Amino acid sequence: MSLLHQEDLDDAAKGEELTKGTSHVVLATIIATVVVAAAIAIYMIAGEKPPAATGEIVAIWAHPQHIETSGLDASGAPKPKEVVDEVFVFTQVKLHNQSDHPLFLQNVLTNATLNDGVHSSYAANKADYDRMFIAYPGLTVPHGPALSPLDTDINPGQTVAGTIVSAFKVSKDQWDARKKLDYTFAFRYQPNLVVTPHVAVTEQ
Repeated sequence: MSLLHQEDLDDAAKGEELTKGTSHVVLATIIATVVVAAAIAIYMIAGEKPPAATGEIVAIWAHPQHIETSGLDASGAPKPKEVVDEVFVFTQVKLHNQSDHPLFLQNVLTNATLNDGVHSSYAANKADYDRMFIAYPGLTVPHGPALSPLDTDINPGQTVAGTIVSAFKVSKDQWDARKKLDYTFAFRYQPNLVVTPHVAVTEQ
């Protein structure tokens, strides 16, 4: 075998060894990348905190209200009749503070998805909630304690319960055709808590 031919074989062997070395480097890089990605994922999952609050919808009552004016003013003169359709939604809720600091409830939204989109209504404060039972004596909804926005603070580990009421200016037919119902609880300095009920709506 000539010296030139031997050199050609040596070069080929070196190239093969170089290729093998390169493939080992690529494989090691891939493994390292996977390991680092897994470590980051584990760190992020372990570092995630549970939500500060949890919520439960205990019961829901819907009370449609249809009002037609007489068509007469205070002096007896005729005037156009007015028709007002509303649905009052009473919801008994429980909120639990699973964080290590107090939570301050700012507002509550009742969200109803109807055929024309999402309708949202703020929950009334305690005074307006209590007035509902005076203004509408025919209500058969249990008059329990109110869960009043801006008046509800929840200490660490504490669970509070109460009833909220929201009003929607829709007809009974529109309400009955709803596609979805959920609630948004807004706490100061915390992400909103959205709760979807797992109980049926009691129609009044």
